[in-house]
Amino acid sequence: QLQLVESGGDLVQPGGSLRLSCAVSGFSVVSYAIAWFRQAPGKEREGVSCISRRGSSTHYVDSVKGRFTISRDNAKNMAFLQMNNLKPEDTAVYYCTADRGASCSSNIPWFEYEYRGQGTHVTVSS
Repeated sequence: QLQLVESGGDLVQPGGSLRLSCAVSGFSVVSYAIAWFRQAPGKEREGVSCISRRGSSTHYVDSVKGRFTISRDNAKNMAFLQMNNLKPEDTAVYYCTADRGASCSSNIPWFEYEYRGQGTHVTVSS
């Protein structure tokens, strides 16, 4: 059974850091592009970042560039989102998604990705 499980969400003060993890089971993530998207309270879902199958290409939404870093460890079947200098507007539920056929491009096409997890909550507040 294909499954993605996110973890690492927490309550953090502005300026703090979190590292989100996405553990993949049921398939080898090496053949899949990975993306993260988020949904803030009362707002639409927003693509945050994506990474290509081999990790050679990454893209970020403008609001997180320079603060977030996406990575993957194909040997461990995991993906990560390192989030630094967090801001209150980063508060959201963060989801990990994966797809075998989709690409990772500047528009972060998370909506084309077939598999997704249940999300992890990130709250940035003082």
